[in-house]
Amino acid sequence: MLKSSSSSSDQSLLVPLKSPTPKVMATPSLCQAAFAVFRQIEPIIVLEQLGSTLFDTALQMVVRDRTSNITDPGHSSEESQQTAITNFYMTYNLIIKLTPIIPALVLASLSDRGWRKAPIVVPLSGYLLSRLGLLLVVIFGLPLKLMFAAAVVFGLSGGFSAYWPGIMTLASLGSAAADRSKVMMRVELVYGLTGVVGSLVSGHLFLLYSSSLGNGTVLLSVSSLLNLLCLIFAVVLLKVKRGTSEDSEESYHLLSHAARYTRLVGCCAGINVVNVALLFAAAFLYDFAVGGAVEVLGSFVLKSPLSWTAAQVGYGNAAGCGIFVTSFLGVIAFRKCVGDETMILIGMLSFAVGIYVMSFVTTTSLFYVARLLNLFALIPMPTIRALVSQQVPASRCGIALTCLEMTLKVAGIVYIPAFTKIYQNSLTWFPGLVFLISSVITVISMIPISIIGCRSAQRQEYVRIQGD
Repeated sequence: MLKSSSSSSDQSLLVPLKSPTPKVMATPSLCQAAFAVFRQIEPIIVLEQLGSTLFDTALQMVVRDRTSNITDPGHSSEESQQTAITNFYMTYNLIIKLTPIIPALVLASLSDRGWRKAPIVVPLSGYLLSRLGLLLVVIFGLPLKLMFAAAVVFGLSGGFSAYWPGIMTLASLGSAAADRSKVMMRVELVYGLTGVVGSLVSGHLFLLYSSSLGNGTVLLSVSSLLNLLCLIFAVVLLKVKRGTSEDSEESYHLLSHAARYTRLVGCCAGINVVNVALLFAAAFLYDFAVGGAVEVLGSFVLKSPLSWTAAQVGYGNAAGCGIFVTSFLGVIAFRKCVGDETMILIGMLSFAVGIYVMSFVTTTSLFYVARLLNLFALIPMPTIRALVSQQVPASRCGIALTCLEMTLKVAGIVYIPAFTKIYQNSLTWFPGLVFLISSVITVISMIPISIIGCRSAQRQEYVRIQGD
């Protein structure tokens, strides 16, 4: 009896110990889940975009403050400031457009050889150094022209030209060709939502200051910290997924066999040359129109009658980032009832109407009305990229998309000085002229897409007749 009692007593002691086991096991499961999330591409996108939106607002306000006392003979103080701001951004953006071309191609080649992290890690290093550069300019009162050197460093690291295709490549690995457009838009949705959050708080953070260092130090410190954290995540935690087959792997090459010209010519039979040419023309014109308008929009809101503060600049940037979200929702809605060509035309029309209204903006409320009309303006470019990838063999998708990016680089080299000079020369009598020109060019860019739509309809009709 004693033995039985002892046995039952032991069992009674052991039974309660079984209940805490799931709770103990829950903690490692949560840690594993969190670790799995941190190994995905989304945390990299979030951290980088947060850092970039803070940096963009800081740079815009630092340039405004540094040019506030500039005066040119024969021009008012505001005209002189606007000229100085636009000249700075013209030089800065041209450096950022030109210097990454060769580094981006090199990093793309490394990615095609299996170094998938290279187009992400190297540009993130450039991001961090450029943020630290502006922080030093603010803290030590260094000349603003030192930011041109920071732009060179940023460009030599590959910049956005290498970073974004690298992000898209990793995000697309393992996805089916039919889902590729959806995957790209989902990535841009995360990018846009993060941009909205970062922009909303950026203006308020700019007004905070540390001791006697002045405005912008806290904002730039946070931006630099976020970029440092992003770089660490990319180097240590980011997981690279492998394709399931050789053909699948080829489909995501950034620069697949670009040097083998003879093989490329041999594959031209599988390329719809006319459609590709029309898509490239539409992309060039649309990027020319959008990029040219955005180039001067930051300077436009700093002058009267708007004369925005740092907080308002942040809100305006958030409205621009919000277009990523509305464009993503637009793709989901339109995909069910219209084709890719029609979606592109809807996006182009949205931008054309919104930027036309921007030509006559005199109040902040009207500015947001114009931005609201741009709600589908980011649909065209991802959809054009998806269409380009469908017009070429899978093994040539990488080189086709890389050539498209280089085409957009050429557009940037042209529209940056062109729109800047037009804005400066029309500043006194019609500062919104650049937006009106942008609207007209956008309408012209709709013509190649309309032709592609007609060609696709004729081809489908021909296939239907052949089938009958």
